[in-house]
Amino acid sequence: MDLSIVIPLLNESESLKELHRWIREVMHKHGFEYEIIFINDGSTDKSWEIIKTLSSEFDTVKGINFKTNYGKSQALHAGFLETKGDVVITMDADLQDNPEEIPELYDLIVREDYDLISGWKKKRYDSVIFKNLPSKLFNKAARWTSGLKLHDFNCGLKAYKNVVVKHIDVNGEMHRYIPVLAKQAGFTKIGEKVVQHQARKYGKTKFGAERFINGFLDLVTLWFFSKFGKRPMHFFGAIGVLMFFIGFLSAIWIGASKLYKLWNGLPNILVVDNPWFYIALSAMIIGVQMFLAGFLGELFLKTKHQQKRYLISEKI
Repeated sequence: MDLSIVIPLLNESESLKELHRWIREVMHKHGFEYEIIFINDGSTDKSWEIIKTLSSEFDTVKGINFKTNYGKSQALHAGFLETKGDVVITMDADLQDNPEEIPELYDLIVREDYDLISGWKKKRYDSVIFKNLPSKLFNKAARWTSGLKLHDFNCGLKAYKNVVVKHIDVNGEMHRYIPVLAKQAGFTKIGEKVVQHQARKYGKTKFGAERFINGFLDLVTLWFFSKFGKRPMHFFGAIGVLMFFIGFLSAIWIGASKLYKLWNGLPNILVVDNPWFYIALSAMIIGVQMFLAGFLGELFLKTKHQQKRYLISEKI
């Protein structure tokens, strides 16, 4: 099979039939053997009924229905598990991604041997203040921390080799950083293509301003895991040992100073009345806690197992 098109969605009943028709026309025009996998992320409208109707009419349409809303990352993860095509395309269901871009994305993966091609919506039809400007700041920070020279990390329209989606772990809200996850997994040939951005035709956006705050927090998390995710003791243990020894040496100095003053008959105070004693003690306690945090992190990595992330009520 040439293509698997993975489409996560939430309350997009108005656009689904039009999107499917548009994709089908492009696929037939270029002679692709393909499948479309819709992941209904707990929609409360008639999205799942429409997906079931399309699946009954077209054997190229598959669907996964979540019991409730788990988020785009979980939807993509479920879709990736089902893909059979040599090339996997992800796109949004709101008609803002143009299916006419798919053939060129496919060629870049197959003919130029890219592992991943990320879309770049260079010209956007969104609010400049509430979406475009924050998005530029977010992408600049992502480029700086990841080393990937991409302009639009969060573009929903992307193309992958099948092996890439089978080897990356998309969880939490890490769908924004799939190129970074791919790079960390060893897939380094990552490119970018300018794609057309369509104005929203139906409904309203499902993402608010909080996504940028969450995005930056996720970016910090991803940076940390890229540096210390495999060996947390290298971070927590090193800081813990350093703080413990600073506190320990400070306590020795305080004790030695007390003994020196007593020996020479100099004025002195009780050790417990010295504020530096409590600072030194706190440093030792925090150092031990940091060391234990690193140790527990190492222990968790040794024993962790795959947890169930979402409840699927139906698949077609």
